[in-house]
Parts: sequence; structure tokens; C-alpha cells
Amino acid sequence: MAHPQRCGAEPARDGSFLTENFHVMTSTALRAPGRSLFTLLTAVAAAAALTACGGDKGEKASQTAAKVNKEEITVHQINFVLQRQPGLKPEQAEAASKQVLERLIDQELAVQKAQEQKLDRDPRVVQQIEAAKREIIARAYIERVGESVAKPTNEEIAKYYAEKPALFKERRIYSLQEIQIEAKPEQFEAVTGKLKAAKSLNEFVEFLKANDIRFAGNQAVRAAEQLPLNSLDAIAQMKDGESRVSQSPQGLTVLVLNGSRSQPVDEAAARPAIEAFLLNQRKAEAVQKDIKALRESSKIEYVGKFVGGPGAAASAPAATPVPAVAPAPAASGLDAATISKGMGLK
Repeated sequence: MAHPQRCGAEPARDGSFLTENFHVMTSTALRAPGRSLFTLLTAVAAAAALTACGGDKGEKASQTAAKVNKEEITVHQINFVLQRQPGLKPEQAEAASKQVLERLIDQELAVQKAQEQKLDRDPRVVQQIEAAKREIIARAYIERVGESVAKPTNEEIAKYYAEKPALFKERRIYSLQEIQIEAKPEQFEAVTGKLKAAKSLNEFVEFLKANDIRFAGNQAVRAAEQLPLNSLDAIAQMKDGESRVSQSPQGLTVLVLNGSRSQPVDEAAARPAIEAFLLNQRKAEAVQKDIKALRESSKIEYVGKFVGGPGAAASAPAATPVPAVAPAPAASGLDAATISKGMGLK
């Protein structure tokens, strides 16, 4: 077995490389509240507000898609939901519209029943509606700040591509096996020594069992962009069959590269993902800078038990995101979860 080396990358907080969150494009949008009655109310209210912005009665009548008791569901409401569906193809629009309409009908029925039971006056619901309103307004401002950010230039895109060969030009698909070992510091030397001397991974595992050392295994196939960016360079230097060891909160983590295959991405194919990644990264930085300036220019007073401001509790650094170079498969239609997201439901 290859000589174990100390991996320069830090494992996830649970000691796992393979279970660490995969990287996605950064997003500055605030998260919407969880699914509850108020999301039904606010989603319908938001869609209805769009239809109230213009048009005479004749136009409104022509835009009616369905009537639910005395209330109308309009084409504008359907379009509002469809606009939030990523990757929807033109040929899917008609079928998707019908799906969305059925969900809106169910939603309207629930809203009407809730109003009949005066749930819209329940203090908890009112509080949640107000919280949702504040969040929507705040999100609109954040999106406005992001709109002022300049797109990355061709030179910046080319530079990022050149600086990340493991992600693009030398991109590989890795078959990884991970063993998380609950070892005490005084056991580290014996464990790493046995890993070095073992002729196979099974022999090393039997050693752990014989010495009553608790461990857990995990195996997965991951593309380069699905690995922690701060670990990628170290993993990319590994040869098939090689192992690396790193310390974890529980003890040690052994990462074994069972095999890999080359699957490079040229600059032309990577360009859209890199551009989107750099743009979103800039938007996030712009928002952070703007919020910091707002805090510095505003008078903020902490009262009662909150006097002294936020605590100094340290949090683990977030994993650095990377652009997803492999395009997601196109959806053949809209499932219930996708429609719910478009309607503002999480």
C-alpha cells in the first residue's frame, strides 16, 4: 500500500470528506421561511399583487384561468410561478401551466378555508406574514445591490480556468474510499504505521478490528467539482491506490483513491459556469460590503440580555464553492417539489 501522507486539507466537522457539502454557486438571496400556512397566504398574495398592477376589467377577464368559488386564478399567477422554474423548455410550458394551475387551485382552496376559520387573524400567522414581508423586501434590496456588479471579463474567466487545472484541464472523476477512525492521539503512530505496512486495505481493517479501534467506512464516486476546493489539489496529486491520512475531531480519517479517470473540460465548455460562479461570488462580496457599510452608518443599540452585541463564538469556515462544470440533466417536466419552489413554498 502506498505510503500515507498528511493531507493538507481539513476534513468536514464530522471528519468526513465524502459527506461534506458539495459545492454550488454562491447565492446572496435570503432563504424563504419553511412550509406553513403563511407561505400559502403570502405566495397567493404575491401573485395576486402582480395582477393588480395594471389592466382593465376586460383584460383581467381574458386573463382568468380558473374560478374557485368567487375567487379567480389568473394567467399572471401561473406565469409568476413558471418564471421561477429553471430550465423549463418552451415545449414544456403548456403541460407545466396545467400542473401549476392545479396546485394554485389547491392553494386557493386552502386559503379560503383558512380565512373562513379566521386563521389569517391568528397572531402567530400574522407574525409570520409580517416576517415574510420583511424578508421579501430585504431580498429585493439585496438583489438590487447585486445588479450593480460588473460581469467578469474574458481575461478574468481565462485566468480562473488556468489557475484551476484540477477543476478543468486536468479534471478527473475519483473513486474514493474513506475510513473514519476513532483513535486517541497515542494511537496515531501505530495506526498510520500499520496503514503504511499493510498490503491491502482489508488487512488494515482487520488490524483495526483486532485492536478494538472503532471505525466507519464510506465509499463514493465524485467529480472534481464535487470535492472540497481546499482538498482538491491534494487529492488531485494522489495516484490510484494511494492513501492519505488527516486528523479529524474523532481521531483520524484515511482517504484512499481506489481509482480515477480523466475527464477534462475545455475552456469553452467551462466558460458559462466560470462566468456565473465569478459573478455570484462578486455579488456576495458586494452584499457583504454594503451590509457592513449600513451597519457602520447606522445607530444599533443592543438592549437587555443582548447588550454587548453578538457573541464571539467561532463557527467553522464555510466550504469554498466552485463552479459546477457538468450541466445538470434537463428536466422532462415539473415535479411537485419544483412547482412548490416556484410558488414560494420550501
